[in-house]
Amino acid sequence: MTEKDRPTKDRPWVMRTYAGHSTAAASNALYRTNLAKGQTGLSVAFDLPTQTGYDPDSPLARGEVGKVGVPVPHLGEMRRLFEDIPLTEMNTSMTINAVAMWMLAMYQVVAEEQNPDLTPEAVAGQLAGTTQNDIIKEYLSRGTYAFPPEASMRLIADMIAYTVHQIPQWNPINICSYHLQEAGATPVQELSYALCTAIAVLDTVRDSGQVDAADFEKVVGRISFFVNAGVRFIEETCKMRAFVQLWDEITRERYGVEDPKMRRFRYGVQVNSLGLTEAQPENNVQRIVLEMLGVTLSKNARARALQLPAWNEALGLPRPWDQQWSLRLQQVLAFESDLLEYDDIFDGSHVIAAKVAELVEGARAEIDRVQAMGGAIAAVEYMKSELVSSHAARRARIESGEEVIVGVNRFETTEPSPLTADLDAAIMVADPAAEKTARDSVEAWKAQRDEVEVAEALARLAAAAKTDENLMEATLAAVRAGATTGEWAGTLREVFGEYRGPTGVSGAVVAEAGAELTAVRERVRATGEELGGRLRLLVGKPGLDGHSNGAEQVAVRARDAGFEVIYQGIRLTPEQIVAAAVAEDVHCIGLSILSGSHMELVPDVLDGLREAGLGDVPVIVGGIIPDSDGRRLRELGVAAVYTPKDFGLTEIMDGIVDVIRKANDLD
Repeated sequence: MTEKDRPTKDRPWVMRTYAGHSTAAASNALYRTNLAKGQTGLSVAFDLPTQTGYDPDSPLARGEVGKVGVPVPHLGEMRRLFEDIPLTEMNTSMTINAVAMWMLAMYQVVAEEQNPDLTPEAVAGQLAGTTQNDIIKEYLSRGTYAFPPEASMRLIADMIAYTVHQIPQWNPINICSYHLQEAGATPVQELSYALCTAIAVLDTVRDSGQVDAADFEKVVGRISFFVNAGVRFIEETCKMRAFVQLWDEITRERYGVEDPKMRRFRYGVQVNSLGLTEAQPENNVQRIVLEMLGVTLSKNARARALQLPAWNEALGLPRPWDQQWSLRLQQVLAFESDLLEYDDIFDGSHVIAAKVAELVEGARAEIDRVQAMGGAIAAVEYMKSELVSSHAARRARIESGEEVIVGVNRFETTEPSPLTADLDAAIMVADPAAEKTARDSVEAWKAQRDEVEVAEALARLAAAAKTDENLMEATLAAVRAGATTGEWAGTLREVFGEYRGPTGVSGAVVAEAGAELTAVRERVRATGEELGGRLRLLVGKPGLDGHSNGAEQVAVRARDAGFEVIYQGIRLTPEQIVAAAVAEDVHCIGLSILSGSHMELVPDVLDGLREAGLGDVPVIVGGIIPDSDGRRLRELGVAAVYTPKDFGLTEIMDGIVDVIRKANDLD
């Protein structure tokens, strides 16, 4: 074959690595290194205080600064984050939701500062990228919300209207079904709940009156999606083709969009991190590849941007080499294989067509059900309960062995792995000094700014929030004045109020009682009788970690095992958890932490219990906890530590009974 006979290849998707940790300076160095390795876009991970609108010096930020992303509390840190990275030439994705408007405003101002010879309007016209900005899935699955639903939707609408007029290449929202799948969504639920969210967003923008009918097509055309890809890659391929078909229908029929380009389903992907295993973690590499194929094989439903987790994310924070490995997986597929040389290889397949039709039919029915309830916002509690139930059913299938997880519930025999010979060296540890560095940064930033100018800007923001004025201009003014992330969010909390999302636990289905669960129920009943009442378990989520799937599943299974369960949801302080333990007179406390803040927050809970006279109440901890940290927690007095390899929830319930009996000298 001569060179001219070779098929013309499609352009590869944008290749990203989700990255950010410790400090803006450290993250900037990582970004520039990744770009030098051939990454073609940035994907910024912010830490939990930044995501939820708190500064590093807030009591709620303790233990969370720099752990799951980079802290960006003010404009100075945003400058450091993108130093020597020309933003007008970059495609940047920011995983930010509740404070998306604030982050975009800081990004825009940094871009203006990088281009002093251009007008702000000219700079804005060159910016390209995406802000996730999907708050509904935060109520359903991820927990990094800051404001009540109606106020959050208002912020989203304001930002979309602003970008359509001022930053036309920007995707102002990424409707995010990724976390829905991690929370237990079936493909039908992932399709329907994501599309219902998109409908809610578009209806809010349309009804706000900020975009006229002639420009509304542009709003639809800038909506993008962020999707999860699981290991059932044929089903995932069909799911993506179903997304394409349904989105084309909705945008044409509900919103009257005539231009096919504006109806195009545009999406990026992070393949499934939840399915990565702590046991035999080398198996995660082939899982990641299969998941990548599910969103790249079908040309007509191919992802426009892709980021892959690292093989060791179930163990802790990936190192730069681990992230490089994941980037190379993408590059081999895109540049060495012939994938991009062909038309859609699934067109004409009756097997694929039948599965797509099945998913479309199921999703249409569920969309109609949610819309009949009043739409996504009104149906948040219903959708949350459905997700918790679906997740519980999946966990039950894994525990029974019906759903096979290689190396976890089958084929567990293994040779020692050179990748994990030194577990403490197999992951990267966030800089322990990051919190102090960030606190010092905020203090120094406040010392050099004009406090009067800041106060005036925040007062303007508060006044605008009490009207229907678009809040983007007031937000930009606050950035330029030198306000902090916590001050911006705190000002809006004063106007909009606080909010606590539903847990979905009370409405979740009860598990079928097999022999193992029946035996545990009897032990729970008998132990309760010995102690003079029903056993009470407090499930607590200290800190800002909003990934509540594990805590919800523990709460549901504990309820099914006969415990009286006290679960108040996410984002509790250690003091609140201790107060609940005192008020409810509990027999055991289970803490769930996935953000890496366990070594700060768990000791705070233990100290608080001792001060409250409850030092004899056993505490168990679950999360992504390295072995060395687990040993230290047990030395501090934690009764048991569970990590993702401990997948048997009923077995964990049995262990909780053991812990309670031991603490009360019953054996």
